[in-house]
Amino acid sequence: MLRGRGGGGGRTIRKRWMASKKSIKILLTLLTAITLASFAPALTPLPVLSSSRHHLSSGNARGFWIADDMFWKDGRPFQIIGGDVHYFRVLPEYWEDRLLRAKALGLNTIQTYVPWNLHEPEPQKWVFEGIADIESFLKLAQELGFLVMLRAGPYICAEWDFGGFPAWLLAIEPALKLRSSDPEFLQLVERWWGVLLPKMSPLLYENGGPIIMVQVENEFGSYGDDKKYLHHLVTLARRHLGNDIVLYTTDGGSKDALEKGTIPEEGVFSAVDFSTGDNPWPIFKLQKKYNAPGKSPALSSEFYTGWLTHWGEQIAETGASFTAAALQTILSRNGSAVLYMAHGGTNFEFFNGANTGQNESDYKADLTSYDYDAPIKESGDVDNPKFKALRRVIEKYSSVALPPVPSNNKRASYGLFKVSKIASFFEVLDTICSPMEVVEAEHPLAMESVGQMFGFVLYVTEYSQKETSSILSIPKVRDRAQVFVSCSIDDKGSPRYVGVIERWSNKALAMPKITCSSNISLFVLVENLGRVNYGPYMYDRKGILSPVILDNIVLHRWKMHPISFQRFINHSKDNPIMQVANSRINKISIQNSLKDHSSRFSFSLKESISEEPGFYKGHFYINSINQVRDTFISFRGWSKGVAFVNNFNIGRFWPLFGPQCTLYVPAPILQHGENVVVILELHAPNPDLTIELVENPDFTCGPKLHHK
Repeated sequence: MLRGRGGGGGRTIRKRWMASKKSIKILLTLLTAITLASFAPALTPLPVLSSSRHHLSSGNARGFWIADDMFWKDGRPFQIIGGDVHYFRVLPEYWEDRLLRAKALGLNTIQTYVPWNLHEPEPQKWVFEGIADIESFLKLAQELGFLVMLRAGPYICAEWDFGGFPAWLLAIEPALKLRSSDPEFLQLVERWWGVLLPKMSPLLYENGGPIIMVQVENEFGSYGDDKKYLHHLVTLARRHLGNDIVLYTTDGGSKDALEKGTIPEEGVFSAVDFSTGDNPWPIFKLQKKYNAPGKSPALSSEFYTGWLTHWGEQIAETGASFTAAALQTILSRNGSAVLYMAHGGTNFEFFNGANTGQNESDYKADLTSYDYDAPIKESGDVDNPKFKALRRVIEKYSSVALPPVPSNNKRASYGLFKVSKIASFFEVLDTICSPMEVVEAEHPLAMESVGQMFGFVLYVTEYSQKETSSILSIPKVRDRAQVFVSCSIDDKGSPRYVGVIERWSNKALAMPKITCSSNISLFVLVENLGRVNYGPYMYDRKGILSPVILDNIVLHRWKMHPISFQRFINHSKDNPIMQVANSRINKISIQNSLKDHSSRFSFSLKESISEEPGFYKGHFYINSINQVRDTFISFRGWSKGVAFVNNFNIGRFWPLFGPQCTLYVPAPILQHGENVVVILELHAPNPDLTIELVENPDFTCGPKLHHK
């Protein structure tokens, strides 16, 4: 879509004449360079005149470039009014729906990250199907009239697990130095981009595709100062994509971030981001210092429409009129902006990221929902003040009439239904962890070292009986450990629940005195709550990363059980497990350690916590005469766990901690007839053993938080 914003025909003609005049100068420069090169040694490279061929072409030639401090598309000035929509946070069946809503918002460009961990979950196991089918997503964006800004990484941040890096990088010894010119790291980046970028090359704008710009790295100036690394990425990108593609970086709008994160000497365009409401124009003036003369159109490549939320916080919200006014400040002076996010989507499965504060123990995991308070809500809703306010602003600067606003997708309230406990966690341990996959070692190993990249690992060892109560400590647990004990031989029931050790509080546990005829078995179920995706503590291995100490004695001889939920779901589907008597769920009252989650909050909460995790299963039916619609599962009254709908992992729930009470269930994973919900509840289920399918999201769970 053409987005020239000239003041009239005369101004447009003058711009074309200036471009033509500049083309003549560049042509003379090019001829001079060729003449001089004929006298140079044969191996001396010619200077790179980035995007020069566009200026040499006629005004109707297809191309995208930067000149005269403007973006140019097909020989005419172009104002980017874009938005982030991440294909990996939306089911493919809804890609078109969300893009059409972005179109109705008035956007002409879609920006998306590319998460390496989604596409290479195991070394050299390449995935580009389903939700990872990036080529289909980009082609669809083009069909709908969008240009594309591709954020190729290899690091993306994005509130995505490990900033998009594959977790198996953490299993490599000696440890890689991420986001650096470490040769071992760069070799893996080259292999990844050697697969990704050739797939992107046919989709470049100059080759008939939608991609007008490709970002290298992401906000590197807020992380490091390794120019050799950045230069290597540029060389690698141009090797696969050619010299005419506009490469860009994004950094915070400060001198320090721009000094460290930009590569102007390589002809890489420097874009900026900054807080919504900041005066953008002094920052755009600073931006000019990190771009070549005439190569600095004002661009906020992350204009924040909302913000992320961590578990234990109040849901982040940003005012509609405030956001719209900030956007108008940019667009009214011919600046460009990309809304982050236009549509947030969902962190399905275990892909949510996390942040840290002053140290690596000040840990905050992101919600399953990535709604982000964006104008297009998690379920696609656009009938909201923010969408309307932003659309009104964008419409002022659009050279074409905006499409009508689609109505909200209808959702269904399928009501309340019962679930049954089908097994305790320990009863099905041999099902959810094959004995062949158990790893034995003298000391606990990180999750990644035993081949478990997401979810849970159960650590098991034994210790001798004590005459008195004991104290257990795990100095480094990543991220949340539930501790259990049992008699190794005598106890035919489930292990006894002791308590929780959490990364952010890391308090020692008082161990109960139990009488056994043999050693005591210690079980530590550790949950990976999401790897840090930003900041200095990104090298975020999971599991138990330190000795486990009982009364100042280090425990040895560990067995590590990687947990596979898919194996259990398949097993329970084919071979139903008899329901376990609920009388075995003996509950104890503990002082919940939520109060230590973050220094920013202070509250006290007592909850009834069950002694062991358990699996629960329920069914609901959709009549064939009714259309299958989106819904939300409310977990109000439950504690913490993971939910699967028709074998699809819709994410984590933690209403005990809040604020998210509901998980989004997109219609494409539902079906007419029977639908099956399987829940792993880590603590206490809803006492009524019910869940409810409701129409609307709910972010009001958890204790009331008091800011200090």
